[in-house]
Amino acid sequence: MRLTSDQSLFTPILIVALQAVAAVYFLVDGIDDMIVQARDGLSIGIAMESIVAMALLGGVVMGSRYIRRLTAELDRKETALANARGALAEHIAMRFDEWDLTPGGGEVALFALKGCDVAEIARLRGAAPGTVRSQLSQIYAKAGVSSQAMLMSLFIEDLLLVD
Repeated sequence: MRLTSDQSLFTPILIVALQAVAAVYFLVDGIDDMIVQARDGLSIGIAMESIVAMALLGGVVMGSRYIRRLTAELDRKETALANARGALAEHIAMRFDEWDLTPGGGEVALFALKGCDVAEIARLRGAAPGTVRSQLSQIYAKAGVSSQAMLMSLFIEDLLLVD
């Protein structure tokens, strides 16, 4: 996922880099013009050129800070999402252990949680649909539910509970 995030930041970083090059160019040009015209007095044009160069340089600084802040926020969100994924996986494993599911039963239950129907689970496991139905019935009984939807809602309720 980080690759996609880096790709989405490529354009803003490129724009800030181009602004930095332009700012340096205009700053050097303004300083050069000031040195050349120092003995004749500064003109409004040179003063405006210097102000524009400073504003552009300020925009570069602000843009780079903003990109850095966005990157840090994106990193925090990706970390939180990874933690949530890990917590959900741990919670599912804990529930499966509580229900004393066999490895095969755990696999069937996981497919059911992912929304697969009996035929899909049978195909994915290379088992007969009747076997999968039997396993699902045992899983539902151990979980205290009567359907796949109720099994899924059991985990959703666990995630939504607030201490």
